[in-house]
Amino acid sequence: MSYMRSESEDDEADLLLCHIPRTKKRTMTSENKAAGSRSLARTPSDPEDRYIEEIQTSANTDISHIADRSHGILYNVSNVSADDEPTPTELPASKYEDFHTIDWQRDLARDRLRHKFIVKRRQISLMGALNGIWDASSGWICVLMVGLASGAVAGIIDIGTKWMTDLKDGICADRFWLDREHCCWSANDSEYKEDDCSAWTSWPEMFKIYEHFFFYYVIEFLFFCFWAVGMAGLAVTLVKVFAPYACGSGIPEIKCILSGFIIRGYLGKWTFIIKSVGLMLVAASGLSLGKEGPMVHLACCVGNIFSYLFPKYGKNEAKKREILSASAAAGVSVAFGAPIGGVMFSLEEASYYFPLKTMWRSFFCALIAGIILRMVNPFGSYQTSLFHVDYSMKWNFVELIPFGFLGIFGGVLGSAFIRANIKWCRFRKTSRLGKHPITEVLIITLLTAAISYPNPYTRKSASALIKQLFDRCGPEDSMSGL
Repeated sequence: MSYMRSESEDDEADLLLCHIPRTKKRTMTSENKAAGSRSLARTPSDPEDRYIEEIQTSANTDISHIADRSHGILYNVSNVSADDEPTPTELPASKYEDFHTIDWQRDLARDRLRHKFIVKRRQISLMGALNGIWDASSGWICVLMVGLASGAVAGIIDIGTKWMTDLKDGICADRFWLDREHCCWSANDSEYKEDDCSAWTSWPEMFKIYEHFFFYYVIEFLFFCFWAVGMAGLAVTLVKVFAPYACGSGIPEIKCILSGFIIRGYLGKWTFIIKSVGLMLVAASGLSLGKEGPMVHLACCVGNIFSYLFPKYGKNEAKKREILSASAAAGVSVAFGAPIGGVMFSLEEASYYFPLKTMWRSFFCALIAGIILRMVNPFGSYQTSLFHVDYSMKWNFVELIPFGFLGIFGGVLGSAFIRANIKWCRFRKTSRLGKHPITEVLIITLLTAAISYPNPYTRKSASALIKQLFDRCGPEDSMSGL
């Protein structure tokens, strides 16, 4: 369940404990010492209590001075005149070690102090007023940038995956950067016919073998397996060497990070780059892997990178998770073409701290990401998803019987799959195969490609097959297209 916090709570009176780590002894002037002694409440009885400062942030109590002992700086945010502008302008960044949990109360208290400082500067100078406007709009600007980047990245990944998938069957001789559909469209100019495309050249045809006999299929099979194994091997090598955190879907770790856990490098730029390239490679290799989970991870990487452009979020781990929540919504939006579904996923499943303003920013971020993905148009249909269902015919009551059997079969098959997956994971941890991930991926990819090649429908990607299954059948269509 997400923790909801309203806007009015920022002004409510509550006592927050801020744990300050041990650092070098700070030096202060006699005036600052006298000023600090009037506002800091300390408990010298226990040695550990010396590093705990009680900060009361209420609407009735004015916080005149706050000392950050971890940086040796005294912050004076009250009794400010126009001739004496307060300095410094920002609280220092809250730093946590790797695999530690953030202090939510401490970071939220620091943000309240920062906001109060900005409000006081806004009342005394024009630059302070402009700084206040920028601070208020920085959250919307940040999620706008995240939405733009997430939609563009998703479109590039979809286009690259489709091109790499068709590369296993052949290449466009005149324009190698085009996939099969766009290559055939450019050749026919009026109608796309997959079986009748002179511009597309299969790999046996590259060796001047045009007759469909034994050697034709042998060469086609060898190239199909070669490209599949090569793509999967390149992806797993990149992950193992450059970005180990890029493995897996990433959603469990994203939930952990949004709950307040620190994993350094998991949302870094190298993880983003390697996972973007690896996602295209493994999806095109033919493995039973989807892009939905990794897209959430990639969107959160984008949000983490852009948050450092805004000190309000980059220097406060609690505030940064507001941007990450909006990024998770954008990831689901570009993966399924469902902006509202992305917001609900972030609210109900992923986020721990989800203020009301974050919900509106998450919806805005997811909406922008969906619009950009539609403008990129990776599927050529101006839709944010590969297949779109729009039936005008009503279903009959008797059709509930096969629908019910499909539901039963799906539940039984899903339960069996989960049990088999758990047993395989246990076996993988104790076997030698689990200690050699590159060899494991190569063997599984080779077996998958060899089994998938004889059937033209299993040879296609899962998304392309589902799209074909959802196509309507006209009067002149035959069963060969199903």
